[in-house]
Amino acid sequence: MPNRFELFVALRYLTAKRKQAVISVITGISVLGVASGVAALVIALAINTGFRNTLQRNLLGAVGHVTVLEAVTQEGIVNWREIIQKMKPVKHVTDVAPSLYGTVIFYANQPVGGVLKGILPPGEAKPPEVLKNLKKGGFEDWKADANGRMPLILGSRLAAQLGATVGSPVRVVTPQMTAMGQRLDEFPFRVTGVFESGFYEVDNSFAFTSLQASQTALGLADVVNAVEMQIDDVFEAVSVSAEATKLLPPKLTVTNWREQNKPLLTALQGEKAAMVVIIGLIQGVAALNILTSLIMMVMEKHRDIALLMSFGASHQQVRLIFLLQGVLIGFAGTALGLAGGWLACYLGNKFEVIKLNDAIYSLSYVPFEPHLADGLGVAAGAMLVSLIATLYPSRSASGIAPAEALRYE
Repeated sequence: MPNRFELFVALRYLTAKRKQAVISVITGISVLGVASGVAALVIALAINTGFRNTLQRNLLGAVGHVTVLEAVTQEGIVNWREIIQKMKPVKHVTDVAPSLYGTVIFYANQPVGGVLKGILPPGEAKPPEVLKNLKKGGFEDWKADANGRMPLILGSRLAAQLGATVGSPVRVVTPQMTAMGQRLDEFPFRVTGVFESGFYEVDNSFAFTSLQASQTALGLADVVNAVEMQIDDVFEAVSVSAEATKLLPPKLTVTNWREQNKPLLTALQGEKAAMVVIIGLIQGVAALNILTSLIMMVMEKHRDIALLMSFGASHQQVRLIFLLQGVLIGFAGTALGLAGGWLACYLGNKFEVIKLNDAIYSLSYVPFEPHLADGLGVAAGAMLVSLIATLYPSRSASGIAPAEALRYE
């Protein structure tokens, strides 16, 4: 551990006026270099984490974490009630419910293609997360009205395309198989609510109705094409999938949100690694600046170092003085960078400063979610790089021979 002597000399060397102003300039640039690298990395990791977590939250609000499907699409899952009972005891599973998906055409003021999802009505199962806080309308009364119109909750963008609001009639057009071939049938629905998940694809194409209403519209008997499970930890989806597979017959398969979104998650992970490498180069440049400034400082303080050693300072103490200078530069830059990075993330989220085309990115703005663990990791990396940059100058300073350095003074 350094004592007050080494720390005092290190601080004195860093803050004293110099004969060569360029050393002070390089030292200042070193601090700013470390700060910019730390801030940029904190912001980049916050953006990556924000994208991943926001997409995950928004998407999983409308679909299951783990889903049982037919291995080969046929007549649908007939014994879905039995499957629900088998899945309930599986570890981490908090809720199991049937779902029936179908591609249909919604028609109000104009026709719009979308996905009709049938779920159990209130009281029989927990509502999907996305329907717990509707933008408009309610989720309580899910029965056909006096005119036989079935209930329908639309995604906000789908509702806007249709020009529909709560109470509006909407016709659902689906293909039906008959003895004469395929024909299109219309079924009357009424809008009872509008939801907004924040995920573009869901808001733009999804509509929820009762399971019975979706079976009627799709011309199916008492079958479903998915049994969806919610779990208490979404990162346990793989283990839950493996456990569920053991309990099911071969004609059924199990998938999960990670498998369904593997391309997106892989792209985000690769982007994170690339950002760390690219922005880490800034830290490399900052380390070179620290190396340069300390080498020049050793050259400038050549005589002072010799005097210190002639007065009894050990080689280890001299080495520690210059190590401390690099650490102090790194610490100042790291602290400044962390503060700047977290402040930028806070302001970026609060004011949504970076807007996006949600039709392309599924989000309307860039979300920033800085994590303490990421910040500590970045800080540790910056300090390590700063310390490494001091090894050669500190060794060079401790190798000065006092007699040789003072011979001609």
